[in-house]
Amino acid sequence: MDNLNEFVVDYAMGKGADYSEARFQGDEGINIMVKNGELQGVSVIKDSGIGIRVLVNGGMGFASTNILSKESVKDTVDVAIKLARSASKLRKEKIEFSEESFHEVKYEVMMKKDFSKLGFEDKLEYLKRIEEDVKATEINVPMRFLSYHDWIEKKIFVNSEGARVVSVIPRVSIMYNLVVVENGMMEQAPFVEYAFAGGLEHIEEVEPWKKAVEDVSALKNLITKGVKTPEGKVDVVISPEVAGIAVHESVGHPYESDRIFGREAAQAGESFVKPDMLGERIGSEAVNVIEDPTLPNSWGFYLYDDEGVKARPRYLIKDGIITEFLLNREYAKKLGLNSNAAARAVNYNREPIVRMANTYLAKGDHSFEELIEGIKHGVYVKSFNEWNIDDRRYQQRYIGREAYLIENGELKEPVRKPIIEITTRALWSSVDAVSRELEFYPGTCGKGEPMQGVPVWMGGAHARLRGITLRR
Repeated sequence: MDNLNEFVVDYAMGKGADYSEARFQGDEGINIMVKNGELQGVSVIKDSGIGIRVLVNGGMGFASTNILSKESVKDTVDVAIKLARSASKLRKEKIEFSEESFHEVKYEVMMKKDFSKLGFEDKLEYLKRIEEDVKATEINVPMRFLSYHDWIEKKIFVNSEGARVVSVIPRVSIMYNLVVVENGMMEQAPFVEYAFAGGLEHIEEVEPWKKAVEDVSALKNLITKGVKTPEGKVDVVISPEVAGIAVHESVGHPYESDRIFGREAAQAGESFVKPDMLGERIGSEAVNVIEDPTLPNSWGFYLYDDEGVKARPRYLIKDGIITEFLLNREYAKKLGLNSNAAARAVNYNREPIVRMANTYLAKGDHSFEELIEGIKHGVYVKSFNEWNIDDRRYQQRYIGREAYLIENGELKEPVRKPIIEITTRALWSSVDAVSRELEFYPGTCGKGEPMQGVPVWMGGAHARLRGITLRR
């Protein structure tokens, strides 16, 4: 594949490209689904090909093929060149890339417990353990949907500016959707997932079977002992899970530079953020939001992006100030900056676009107990069932799943479905303290046309929000 990638780049440059790149990707793995103890399906993943991107006279062309021969890739390069030339005639502004330092490098995420060496039955056992432990609680859980997913992602990226990046990243996840019914009432823990870049040792360490038991117990407690949400302005503590979805939706997405410049408007949406908002205050001094692909064993892990740029932590908000956008080479050039390695593609047949990886609320200097102690009357929102946000990522709503009253600094009865409705600026301006502990939760972030769902982590620390309006 090295030789074929090099051939693609050289052939494209010989055909008149100003810039060219070839990105081989091969994925191999398995997906297992179980419902109410019965095997529902097994899918085997085996897919590989080359994505080719070129610049010609300020126009960009992208094409791909899964036929890995010189004749096929030559034809694919010809298609990409033709598309780029056509685009160059239509564009009012030429596409240019930022100047970057490139490397020849190979990296691999190692597995202590290699899932590729285990058979189907061994992997199915992880789901059976969740099933058995949940049933052993004797709580009425009439719907139990479980899934196991693993794959190894191999990439080779070569471009005409000297980059050669080879990566091997294994990814593994377990997900469950559990419904509890008691006293004619229903509560649900929908699509709870634990996912990592690495081997099965990470799944075994987090013990999702124990988490599932905790979830169904909390849902039963909510049904039998839950009280109404206090309405009006109260102090609220949000967990890393809730903080994670909030930073992902109201910070990560609107800071994607393709949204800021309007490319995503007809696809994934717009952004309230404008290019001149760098340096503007968006939250309190307690708020720091980091976007970091390099977190070891994270679901969104990578060390080099799909434009060959070396990854690093991106500080989107520092002390409440907007300090950085998510950039690929095209939008970095528009802003007179360097790329911060935010270009990702889900597969060889998708172009790399601006994406998140692992977005989180950075830790502060308080313990969780100290956050609670500072509240006379409020609510702790530990998890959520539902969220939505407007097209510009400004008006948002989060509906809690597991939540508790706070009275005089102590957690009390469970609260049913507290609803936070707030603007992005009001949300982050209301934070007065953040905890020291960090937790992360996986997700699949969708964006682009055709759709690209990439693995990401969301999370961070607990945060205390003063004077938030809750609804029922």
